[in-house]
Amino acid sequence: MTQDLYFDDNAKSLQSSEYKIYATPVSSLPYIDNVNVRSYLLERPRGNIIIYNSSGIDKVSTEIEKKGVPMGLFLNHHHEAMFGKPDMDLSIWINKKDEPEADIPITNSFLNEKKIGDDLEIIPTPGHTPGTTSFLWDNGAQRFLFQGDSIWYQDGEWKAVVLGDSDRSAYIKSLEVMEKLDFDFIIPWGVEEGSPAGYAISKEEKIVIFDKMIERLKAGKNH
Repeated sequence: MTQDLYFDDNAKSLQSSEYKIYATPVSSLPYIDNVNVRSYLLERPRGNIIIYNSSGIDKVSTEIEKKGVPMGLFLNHHHEAMFGKPDMDLSIWINKKDEPEADIPITNSFLNEKKIGDDLEIIPTPGHTPGTTSFLWDNGAQRFLFQGDSIWYQDGEWKAVVLGDSDRSAYIKSLEVMEKLDFDFIIPWGVEEGSPAGYAISKEEKIVIFDKMIERLKAGKNH
């Protein structure tokens, strides 16, 4: 059975894994207690990239650059801009629909689904915010879904995150899209302290997880 992906919450350096995924030190999410966020460096033959913004990028910028200057920092949604622009000279990508709310300089924006090389899919999954976007990466052996804040694991259960300005109908459609994707791991932006950074999900588990969230959102609940 594939194991969940763990990184040390107390680490001060860039942490490696067997999957060519490197994790920055954690940053605390200011509006939820005991929740940490990380940025992830993906080691790719066609150019490394960073998924998710956090203050951890600056803490390990020298280590990141030693592996090759990343071709870009990809934001899942505009809330990540709260951590500011990294000091590194990075091309910053975000969905056009979230660009107006991102209070950092954006270099590249996208609107529709696209691919970066033959291993990284950019998949719009609006609902949490208008431009929330998931990233599906194939490292050659496993596939990883970086879905940001669209869903996360809290109190032993996978939950959606419907805010006051979220679009419930779009959210439900996006969950239906994600349910059909082929992936082995889900890697949220934020996780509870001491929790896995990435969760191994079987095809059978995926159906149960997403069906429950879709059912709750259709019933008017916010998770």
